[in-house]
Amino acid sequence: MRDRDPVAIVLGDTEDLYDVAEWDARSIIDRLSVVIYAVLHGIKRFGLIALALLLFVAQLAFAGLLVVEEPRLGFLAALSAVPALLLVAYVWYDDPTRREPIDALAITFVLAVLFASFAAAVNSVFQVVFSYVPVIGMALFFFLVVGPIEETVKWLAIRSHAYGRDDFDAVIDGAVYGAVAGLGFATIENALYITQGYQAAAEMAGVTQIERAIGTATSRAFVGPGHVLYSAFAGYYLGLAKFNRENAGPIVVKGILIAALIHATYNTLVTYLPIDNLFLSLGVILGFDLIVGYFLYRKLSRYTKYYHRAEDESDAMGATAEDD
Repeated sequence: MRDRDPVAIVLGDTEDLYDVAEWDARSIIDRLSVVIYAVLHGIKRFGLIALALLLFVAQLAFAGLLVVEEPRLGFLAALSAVPALLLVAYVWYDDPTRREPIDALAITFVLAVLFASFAAAVNSVFQVVFSYVPVIGMALFFFLVVGPIEETVKWLAIRSHAYGRDDFDAVIDGAVYGAVAGLGFATIENALYITQGYQAAAEMAGVTQIERAIGTATSRAFVGPGHVLYSAFAGYYLGLAKFNRENAGPIVVKGILIAALIHATYNTLVTYLPIDNLFLSLGVILGFDLIVGYFLYRKLSRYTKYYHRAEDESDAMGATAEDD
């Protein structure tokens, strides 16, 4: 696909082709068009964030009150995110290119927390619908709704800010931002589950509310790394799309599909496997994450190998040029 019109290719260096085959802001209406586009573009971006913020506040209203009443819930939520945080730290530190700046990572994290509200709203509506489908209803719900929706909102957290920055200058950077988006999503999801477990224990006999919260936090600590791994795949392919614009759309779709399928497979396994033992259940989660993590590791390692090879060849070419 051409980047320039045929007329511009031939005559662009010798003729003024303004409003013929080339364009720049010259007239008043040109400059007005630039301003209007900038405003509309900003509204689209910040409107999405504003809507996410409203949903986030609404969904966390009761959770926030409970954390104020019982500060230990906030502490448990933070602890439950530690394994996922350690995995993100590894992906960030192992990046062979220039490491991504903390401010961009922090904004991606916050956006993932906010955008998680979209997934929560959609999941709540469709879970009721699929509950009427016998036997395979939940599996369909995971593959058609939960996986695609949750991986898309995490992808949006990367696409809305980090993607457009100059710091996002290599394919592998997408995996780093994807991992951080997964951490943000896991953190707020863990907080909600812990709070809901604490609240539900008030109506249960034989277990205190804080014991239930601790149990939930422990299980969520094993679940969180999965979110990091899934969205790291989607982020990697977003990075690949950024530097292959002629095929960007299909590449993005591939990344989200891979992440969604892995995510839905995990949800289906832990839902349908007849495991009543907590330790066996945690073992299944850990085993699944290790398998997915291995495939992600292979993909990132392959990029790293080629990156170092490109560096070596670039250095060799530079040395040859100096000798000449």
